[in-house]
Amino acid sequence: MSAPEDWLAEFMAQERLPETFRQAFEEICEPLADRAIDWRADFGRTAMVGLCGAQGSGKSTVAAATARLLAERGFNVVAISLDDFYLGREARGWLAGKTHRLLQVRGPPGTHDVALACAVLDHLRRPGTTPLPAFDKATDERRPKSRWREVEGPVDMVILEGWCVGAVPEPPERLRAPLNALERRDDPSGAWRGYVNRQLGETYQALFGRLDRLVMLAAPGFEVVRGWRAEQEAKLRARTGAGMSDAQVGQFVQHYERLTRWILEEMPGRADWTIRLNADRTPRPAGPATPGS
Repeated sequence: MSAPEDWLAEFMAQERLPETFRQAFEEICEPLADRAIDWRADFGRTAMVGLCGAQGSGKSTVAAATARLLAERGFNVVAISLDDFYLGREARGWLAGKTHRLLQVRGPPGTHDVALACAVLDHLRRPGTTPLPAFDKATDERRPKSRWREVEGPVDMVILEGWCVGAVPEPPERLRAPLNALERRDDPSGAWRGYVNRQLGETYQALFGRLDRLVMLAAPGFEVVRGWRAEQEAKLRARTGAGMSDAQVGQFVQHYERLTRWILEEMPGRADWTIRLNADRTPRPAGPATPGS
């Protein structure tokens, strides 16, 4: 087993992370690893942990670093993203033509292959090889199966991360008035947001119900999310040459605004652990104990 500082420095360099990530590692990843070990021991089986955080909050990085730390400690652990279960362009195009054109845009509930995600989580609990789907955001398509990584099960822990992991539907009365320019222009009747909300309640709860614990990275507010997402896209452009401009990001995040605001309002009271973040993604000092903290 290598010392944490050995692989952590390499990990930070590969991910182009600022030095402030060391604080996040110490105050989020290490405690999350400790909790996951305890949960695994309590259940006596695979521990399924959901990690929710707004776009750009660092949830993928936290999940990957925590999984690496657990692997260094000798556990068989998998970090997977809800993003890897996106429907491809053709499938979303069919859905957009059948239901609402905004469903062409990946991200909101209704644009994932939930049945596949459920099957993968179930298979990871059992002996045998589990292929893990992978989605290429640069091409907006799922990668060929020949490029999926494989994991031998049963695994000790699974960390499923995603911007809406563990979310519950909004009360219907909250859907009546458009929230932003996108909804006013492209969804004045509320058909799209109603469909997304129904999918979250009717379909996604089957997936989220498989999670044993829910951890939340809580952004200071939606106003910082656009900047976080712009940083993500800048990294993607630097790495692959593809990615949205800042102006496109501003339009894109409006697809996520309603549910992100609802999650920030509703989830902290019931998550098993809520980590409140500063604008630079460092964790805020813990205050008095509250439900879900």
